[in-house]
Amino acid sequence: MGKKIRLGAGSGFWGDAIDPAIELLEHGNIDYLSMDYLAELTMALLQRLRSRNPDAGYVPDLVAHMRALLPLAREKGTKIICNGGGTNPEAAAEAIRKLAQELGLEGLRVAAVLGDNILDRVDELVATGCDLTNMDTADSDFTVIRERVVAASVYTGAEGIIEALAKGADVVIAGRVSDNALYVGPVMHEFGLDFTEANADMIASAITVGHIVECAAGATGGMSSRFDEMPDMGRVGFPIAEFHEDGTAIITKVKSSGGAVDQFTVKEHLVYEIGDPAEYLMPDGVADFTRLSIEELGDDRVRVSNMGGRGRPDTLKLVVGYEDGWIGEGMLFFPWPNALQRAEKAKETLLARFDRLGLKYDAIHFDYVGVNMLHGPASPMPDYDPAEIGLRVAVHTRTRDEAEKVRRACAQLWIMGPGGTSFGTPMKPRPVVGSWPTLIPRDFITQSVEILEA
Repeated sequence: MGKKIRLGAGSGFWGDAIDPAIELLEHGNIDYLSMDYLAELTMALLQRLRSRNPDAGYVPDLVAHMRALLPLAREKGTKIICNGGGTNPEAAAEAIRKLAQELGLEGLRVAAVLGDNILDRVDELVATGCDLTNMDTADSDFTVIRERVVAASVYTGAEGIIEALAKGADVVIAGRVSDNALYVGPVMHEFGLDFTEANADMIASAITVGHIVECAAGATGGMSSRFDEMPDMGRVGFPIAEFHEDGTAIITKVKSSGGAVDQFTVKEHLVYEIGDPAEYLMPDGVADFTRLSIEELGDDRVRVSNMGGRGRPDTLKLVVGYEDGWIGEGMLFFPWPNALQRAEKAKETLLARFDRLGLKYDAIHFDYVGVNMLHGPASPMPDYDPAEIGLRVAVHTRTRDEAEKVRRACAQLWIMGPGGTSFGTPMKPRPVVGSWPTLIPRDFITQSVEILEA
């Protein structure tokens, strides 16, 4: 199968465990450690941090993670690629450069990949006449949120990562690149691929493999419907993708680590967060998951082959975050006997209190925790007397003051409510960031790379 590279998945989200990433560096014999930190609305949260402090806006965990990983990566000759730069890759790269100096890692090259954050270009984009229809709601009037926009990040591809690696970067810090671009980039760099149609299948193979492993423990037993079969998940091993120059890959993990890699863990993540399996659209290409073959080799090794797809789409996904009011929330608990009846009485009382307080809201929602919190109206009401029931209320309001009325009304049930009423942690009003996903022309975005040396 010729040349191969080994790619370790070091993080699946902001807040993920760091010890499996350390294990990958210590025992995984990996060439690259790819770390995904971002979710759809994470960018809006990070942009808010940056608006308060121009040196913030990147994932706060990044420096602590790199403190643990950089010395090992230098020792093993492993390059690290991440999207932990969030809305401020430049500041993140500078922080990591200073950390490398502190750790005595002289000559370490840190790259910042820029171009995805277009918050200061929104008016320029609108002026092009681009159709910014909301992909979720089909609302075409972008002006209704324009004055409330707080973040605008484009899902970009692997071009900047490839450029950074070509310039000798040891650590690549990107913003909102697609999750699988963290794997596509090193594959394209190592095998000398460009974005011509001749390489479309190979790139789609890299997208497929990146998708399988990008959520880390999601490919090694996490989130599994076979949860009862998964061993030692408290020390789960994160996945390794061994990618070959013939476009095949082997998914595995560090020997003796927890979790499992088999055809089912690979399949479960292959169908995670996708729409049309024949048209998995990414910035770097379109993968077809219906044509591939999965072969279990045993010993936590699975071969994925016959992957492919087609070239890059003409558009990129833009996610705009905008201020969308406030949430007022409360949680109350009720004991046996008559727990459900107590919760129902509390709901009735809260609605009366909201009316008496003149609460103005856009939406209101109640859950009976332990009965219908997950499945809503599809859940049958119990025909027995539960040992305990929780009542959660959430109200979407336009202002903080209105949301505060929800907290006050919940607190008032301390003595207005049924006997036995108790409370969860008091919840302060919290701002809501709405999401407006849309498509924009690819040629509106240009990535660039800055290299810093320790």
